Amino acid sequence: MLNGKKILYSGMQATGTLTLGNYLGALKNWVNLNEEYECIYGVMDLHSLTVRQVPADFRKNARALYALYVAAGLDPEKNCIYYQSHVSGHAELGWILGCFTYMGELNRMTQFKDKALRHEDNINAGLYTYPVLMAADILLYQADVVPVGQDQKQHLEITRDIAKRFNAIYGDVFTIPEGYISQSGAKIMSLQDPVKKMSKSDENVNATILLLDGRDSIIRKFKRAVTDSDTVVRYAEEKPGISNLMDIYSCVTGKDYAAIEKEFDQKGYGEFKMAVGEAVADELEPLQKRYQSLMDDKAYIDSMIKKNDEKAAYYASKTLRKVQKKVGLTERMF
Repeated sequence: MLNGKKILYSGMQATGTLTLGNYLGALKNWVNLNEEYECIYGVMDLHSLTVRQVPADFRKNARALYALYVAAGLDPEKNCIYYQSHVSGHAELGWILGCFTYMGELNRMTQFKDKALRHEDNINAGLYTYPVLMAADILLYQADVVPVGQDQKQHLEITRDIAKRFNAIYGDVFTIPEGYISQSGAKIMSLQDPVKKMSKSDENVNATILLLDGRDSIIRKFKRAVTDSDTVVRYAEEKPGISNLMDIYSCVTGKDYAAIEKEFDQKGYGEFKMAVGEAVADELEPLQKRYQSLMDDKAYIDSMIKKNDEKAAYYASKTLRKVQKKVGLTERMF
């Protein structure tokens, strides 16, 4: 608990521009959570180092992510939005927790296996121990709840296991986090391969809508979206392409599937794709304008980063010092 509220923790990696999937599946739904929770959101730049980064681009992307958080509606005065790498407690707690994590647990992490296949030239130790650092991220702030998608459930489970193991030895040090499942989030799939999740690392540029894509680009990508040989706009398991477009249209218009099916009854896929593209472009236009305004206001962004980095470091230090004392490390004199 913090300021009388449960603590919610989440973050996104600072690699490239966020996708429409990141926005509709998570970011858009975070905006009003500060009414119920004390929210802490990280720009997860340490996690991004598991893949080689071009330093100048990496710094630019991290700042862009911060600005996108704020442009999407996360108020940095009400939420703690900070850089992961600016709080040394993440790495320090990550090492300690690594000493309480079993090899067998890490060997079962399917995300490591998936990423190792995609980055065969750089299968590094950081990629392998990624779940331990993620556990440190969450436990450092005594998070009560963590928004999780299907691909993150394993990481939350190992976090809970590590925390329970540590608490069994040293007492109630860590809060055991629960998963937070949004009622309004959607899993947005690739426009070119609708059985795969939309990803900013997809080599096919037409597969992904980036939050900073221009209006013409957005509409063009939707026009090229893969559907099926049918012509009926209907939500069905055997129609993953159309169902994905309906998910997107529903998220940005608030219409349910029945209303969408009625709206496009007797109309073709071309008209439906155009409508989805225009609706998404309309949704993203104000966000893009706010983003550009924020990127132009260097002083404001710098002040918010400094203020929230300090806040995050204060929260983190309370947990870290407690952990260090419990395991027997000599108390710092500074």
